[in-house]
Parts: sequence; C-alpha cells; structure tokens
Amino acid sequence: MDRNKFSAIAYRNHVFSNPINEAKLMKALQFLTLSPGDRVVDAGAGKCELLIRLIEQYQVKATAIEYDAGAIEEAKRRASGRIPEGHLTFVNQDAKQAIDSLANREYALGICIGSTHALGGVSEALSALKKCVKQGGYILIGAGYWKQKPSQDYLLALGTTESDLHTHEENVKAGEDLGLIPLWSIVSSDDDWDEYEWLYSMSIENYCYEHPEDPDCPAMLARIRTWRRTYLKWGRDTLGFALYLFRSRG
Repeated sequence: MDRNKFSAIAYRNHVFSNPINEAKLMKALQFLTLSPGDRVVDAGAGKCELLIRLIEQYQVKATAIEYDAGAIEEAKRRASGRIPEGHLTFVNQDAKQAIDSLANREYALGICIGSTHALGGVSEALSALKKCVKQGGYILIGAGYWKQKPSQDYLLALGTTESDLHTHEENVKAGEDLGLIPLWSIVSSDDDWDEYEWLYSMSIENYCYEHPEDPDCPAMLARIRTWRRTYLKWGRDTLGFALYLFRSRG
C-alpha cells in the first residue's frame, strides 16, 4: 500500500490536514503584520490552503515545501483562479534539506504545521525556521503535545517514545530557549479532534466501500480501523495539538 495514496484519500475531505479547526487557524492570521510582496515559507505545506489564503489576504509571495508530488498537484488545482501567477512557488523536496537551503533571513513568516517531525522535532523546526525569518518576522508552528503521561500500550501502538513529544508548556519554552517571543497559542478541543479523526476515518471507509475492486482496500481498512481504535482508546485523552505563534527578535 502506497502511503501517499492512503494520505491523499484520508485527507481528501479536509480543508486543512491538522486538528485545529478552521476558525482558530484563521484567527492566527489576524495577528500577523504582513505587507504585499513579503516572503513566506511553509515546510510541509500539503495542499497549500493556508498559503493560498495568506496570498489572498496579504498578497505575499509564498514558497511551499512539500515532498508529496500529489499534494502539490492538488495545491495547484486549488490555487488556480484564486491567486496571481508567480505568487506561489513549489519545492518538491525533503523538508529538512529544503529549509536548510533557505536559511537566509529573508522571510517575513515561516510555517510548519503538523510536519515538525520532518525537521527533527519542535525545537529543531523552530531553530530551522528562525534561520529563515528576518528580524521581527513570525514563526507559526503546529505540533503535538502530551496532555497526560502516555501509556506504554499507546506508545507501542503509535510506534513512538514518550520523549518524541513534550508538554504544551515545554513546546512554548522551546521557542523561548531559542530567543523567540511567544505571542499566541491555541489548542485543539475534543470536538476539533473528533472532527479531524472521524473525517480521516470516514474518507477511507467510504473510498473502500465505493471501490471494492481496489487491491489496497484490505490493507487500508486494516490500518484505519486500528488507528481509529487507538484514537478512541488512548489518543483522545492523551494526545494534544496546538498552534504556536512566535516572533523573532533578530
């Protein structure tokens, strides 16, 4: 089973591929002071809906770093007719390599929502984006955190360790330790998580029901049903997700 195929199907009905609801995410944009022509970079940009809205609202020039070519094609379809030509550039490359090559302090805003793992974790993502962002520029990340101590069974089901994530307070402190100014944060509610997870699950269930001839269906159904049980048994009470907005001192 192709992981990119699974993700494309699972996220086909999501506007944003993370468990922060749209109103909360759009509120974050209200706290930004951006001017037409300012440069923005997003590591793990996915279908680029956030970048498209930033271009619509602020007329910025955006660079989308995304490893999945299918997501880039979907982003191009979404952008068509909504934003001017030349305002959104795509980099189809590993996020860490791409973001390291952009460490030139020229960006007004650096973004990494739901993809901090691709840069090595929260601290590493903040450090990498800090090198891209100019003095007074913004960094907006979205990352998971432990709401409570995870059980060993949950960690085993996720294939991760407790040290791979931190607490909400520790995520804020990671930015402070780098000399960044924490401006604002908001967390996903239980309703946000339920909307995100059930839409994710339903997309796979419906696809497999509608395409029983697809040979990947048994593997996709096994994966999504295991994931759904994991979320309901442990994840809903244990795993959090938050947006964090920082400003660079210079």
